[in-house]
Amino acid sequence: MNNKDAVKYFYEVIVSEDMLDELPKYIAEECVQRTGEKETFIGIKGMKRHLLALKKTYPDYTVKIVRQYVAEDYVISEFVMRGTHKGEFIGITPTNKVLEIAGVNIDKLIDGKIVEHGGAANTFETFFEHQLIKPV
Repeated sequence: MNNKDAVKYFYEVIVSEDMLDELPKYIAEECVQRTGEKETFIGIKGMKRHLLALKKTYPDYTVKIVRQYVAEDYVISEFVMRGTHKGEFIGITPTNKVLEIAGVNIDKLIDGKIVEHGGAANTFETFFEHQLIKPV
């Protein structure tokens, strides 16, 4: 499986179907999260904590890859996450509404595993559309 296909499978199957026992096959132990110029070690355990936290907020969420681009060892994936808002998130009480959040992930792979993960999800637009946040 090439890097592009591995990333797509990771998000659409492993993450969407909550197959977290499979993380070591897709995430490197030395995996870091990149936010701008900041780099934070997360490893397999940190990725698992992140995905479990998402499942607390959106227990049925799934990820659909809309399109992907490859540049050297990097796979850039535009995605749509869809799930029912059943858990508190940043102080927003659960609405039981199905929300769709678009975003972009940037993953670097070495030897078929994600060694660097970053990106952004457009929660603002979705929360505003569903009146979960209001203009100042």
